[in-house]
Amino acid sequence: MPVSRRGLLAGTAVAGAALAVPGTASAAPVAASTSGPKIGPNDQRYQDLVQRGQNRRFVGTPDYVRVIRSTDDAVDAVQGAVRGGKRIAVRGGGHCFEDFVDSSDIEVVLDMSANTAITWDPRYRAFSIGSGAILENVYKELFFGWGLTVPAGGCLGVGVGGHFSGGGYGPLSRKYGSVVDHLYGVEIVVVDAHGRARSLVATRDNAHRDLWWAHTGGGGGNFGVVTRYLMRTNGSTGRTPEDSLPKAPAALRSSILVYDWKTTTQATFTRTVRNWFNFFEQHNTADSPYATLYAPFIFTHSSAGQYLLSTQIDAAAPNSEQLMNAFNAAIVAGVDPKPQTIDAGVGPFLHTTMNRSIGETATPGRGKYKAGYLKKGYTDEQIAALYRGLTDTTYTGPESSVLLVPYGGKVNTVPSDATAAAQRDVVAKMVLSASWTSEADDAKHIAWARKVYADVYRDTGGVPAPNATNAGSYINYPDVDLADPEYNKSGVPWHDLYYLGNYPRLQQIKAKWDPRNVFHHKLSIEAAK
Repeated sequence: MPVSRRGLLAGTAVAGAALAVPGTASAAPVAASTSGPKIGPNDQRYQDLVQRGQNRRFVGTPDYVRVIRSTDDAVDAVQGAVRGGKRIAVRGGGHCFEDFVDSSDIEVVLDMSANTAITWDPRYRAFSIGSGAILENVYKELFFGWGLTVPAGGCLGVGVGGHFSGGGYGPLSRKYGSVVDHLYGVEIVVVDAHGRARSLVATRDNAHRDLWWAHTGGGGGNFGVVTRYLMRTNGSTGRTPEDSLPKAPAALRSSILVYDWKTTTQATFTRTVRNWFNFFEQHNTADSPYATLYAPFIFTHSSAGQYLLSTQIDAAAPNSEQLMNAFNAAIVAGVDPKPQTIDAGVGPFLHTTMNRSIGETATPGRGKYKAGYLKKGYTDEQIAALYRGLTDTTYTGPESSVLLVPYGGKVNTVPSDATAAAQRDVVAKMVLSASWTSEADDAKHIAWARKVYADVYRDTGGVPAPNATNAGSYINYPDVDLADPEYNKSGVPWHDLYYLGNYPRLQQIKAKWDPRNVFHHKLSIEAAK
């Protein structure tokens, strides 16, 4: 039962980010172009390429697009843009929440969608994944080829380009950690102080370890153009491909609880949400029998009529059926009337993963997104704020929602500074999304999202400022409001919300590897002075 992307998350990960060139400083000469033609507005391919973004609030008008098929292509295209003094952006899967790729001042877009090869690289003893690959292809190639997987996201069309570098997560993260816990290296195109573009490979154990670390949660569009990811689980030697990434489950057991807004009172809503938080607070260790249980709660606005809890667990986990039943019983405890329970049974891993994943749409909508990490459940006052927003009768938004996602488990066994993804003591994530189709409705939907978010976090300046409950936000769900004092009244700068204590180190790496600030956008890392 695939879920429509428009109704839930119009883009789950930043697929690329705006890249810019200051001034028109001269650069070293380069060889003749190898990265294909400059696809301009008069080319029949142009409109399809500039409209690949999944948030139609933003559609760019670059001077041209170049389709990148290899690292050499990327070097050539970046060098040409630097030499011409043009601001460039990189697009992977096209799921950026903000206008990092499609802002009006972007002059060149590097489209990575043809750079999709997924192979075993014996030199690095790691899987090589082209930065234009989407998650659906990654899952299929790893599973059918080797019976393996990565703990990445549940939106099949999301590109690995931003998802991996921003600290991606998904249904298997409580068991296997963040996707960056399996990132061995990146091949990347960088630009030096003289304006020369070159490629290099940075791994967790070579001389460029700092640049590898920056891509374990630093996010896209900050340091260079990643052309491929090298994936090997931390601690694995890569002796064989089969030993290098997590083994995929053989089958998944799943169920759905369907709730009716007409019979949901504030008291039953509060009890339901509290039950969910309590369960994951109590079962948040890497060795929990529930480590493979993934249960995102999808609270669509009351104008949709219903909301649901969608759950899966590794069918091979000991007593998986009993565990699933116990979980569902814990969620509905004290709730009357009970939701409808749909037992989806047991199905093969990949087939069930595809069926449960958020489906792509050929007609993307418009959206505004806000997020937060939680160390523990919301207070009753915060849950009441969610209820008010979701039942606001002055707002009609059947495709808007609040999503609660279980997190933690294996993720929390890694020190906060071991990767750039700093949130390592959490239990869940919250994603608030306003989704709609007409440009004429932009103001009212954005206003609703801002109002609900500010209400939930009113005691911490309108944002998830780090404290005993909050752990900031997630850079793959970028929200430019966090950098605006009109909406962030906490006194905590946006970069500390995303990176916590890791930001100064990221700034040092930025200064070293991007001294000309070629790669930047509205929420990019600023170089240390």
